[in-house]
Amino acid sequence: MNDSFITKDGKRLRRGFTTGSCAAAAAKAAAIMLLSGRRLQSVRLLTPAGIDLTLPLEDVELCEAYASCAVKKDSGDDPDVTNGIKIYARVEKTAILGITIDGGEGIGRVTKPGLDRPVGEAAINSTPRRMIAAALTEVCEDSGYTGGLRALISAPEGAELAGKTFNPRLGIIGGISILGTTGIVEPMSDAAVVETFRAELSTRRAAGRRYVLFVPGNYGADFVENSLRLAPENAVTVSNFVGDAFSAADGLGFSGALLVGHIGKTVKLAANMFNTHSRYGDCRAEILAAHAGALGASPETLRALMDSASTDSMLDILENAGLRAPVMERVMDKIGENLAAKPFKLLPGVLTFSKKYGLLGQTAQAGELLARLKEEK
Repeated sequence: MNDSFITKDGKRLRRGFTTGSCAAAAAKAAAIMLLSGRRLQSVRLLTPAGIDLTLPLEDVELCEAYASCAVKKDSGDDPDVTNGIKIYARVEKTAILGITIDGGEGIGRVTKPGLDRPVGEAAINSTPRRMIAAALTEVCEDSGYTGGLRALISAPEGAELAGKTFNPRLGIIGGISILGTTGIVEPMSDAAVVETFRAELSTRRAAGRRYVLFVPGNYGADFVENSLRLAPENAVTVSNFVGDAFSAADGLGFSGALLVGHIGKTVKLAANMFNTHSRYGDCRAEILAAHAGALGASPETLRALMDSASTDSMLDILENAGLRAPVMERVMDKIGENLAAKPFKLLPGVLTFSKKYGLLGQTAQAGELLARLKEEK
């Protein structure tokens, strides 16, 4: 890899690359070898983040029927359970035109609805699939090949490692997922993340801002831009550190702070979990089932909620039971209570949404905070 670094908390941290980049690079190299007949030692891949990688290949196999190779995952200075594992791609010609992508050994299978891929498919998420397809299409065009190609992605260590991830709980069985939205792993130590947004908050307060908008990540930023009509640069990204963000803003003398986030993150605040990272717990189904039960949900509805893999599918269950709106009202009231119990001098608020249903609910102060933010934008 062409080493790339970022500086956080005064430390120089090395970026890594995702399992999606590994899969796409290995598939590209295998396709080149299959269609050209020559063995490669490395391959070049342009990631969605715009960072160019040159990745060494391992375990190269080349024969008339197929080509196969592996790329070793490198997480840089970010701790990751998949660091150092090999992601393999085997590419072969097919009579079916176009690009076919599937998962082999060590790649999980989706068994519950509501995830990135449909039930039954390999857990190779959308962005890595697009990366693999684009890489294979590029190779076909460069070589003048007009037939079909099939890429089989595997991770022999994946089945063992999957038990150290949330995949089994999410309904992804038999292995790891192939992930990544940018192709690049950004080092994210807790202290570095908090210090980064604390410095940004300090700068904004020094510039005279009285109100601040928080988002956990890209989903929140997209909703802020497309639904709230605020420029995404108005938002401070706080990752999972919601409690730290409110505390930092309070300590710097802001008058108010509004968190805009996807229900998958914000629902945890109803259980007083103000660090929403999954390593601290995953109580999403329990929270929604408890509030649905308080509203008289049937045992069948409660069982379905507890068996669901994602908040998107939980919302569908609540919608079908006629409970989505009242449950969300209760959840937002509880979040408001938990915020009010914090020793903040500022006015805190939360607004939550989902991709399918849009705005789901907000705490009592959220509307006022949003108005103040639009005045200050």
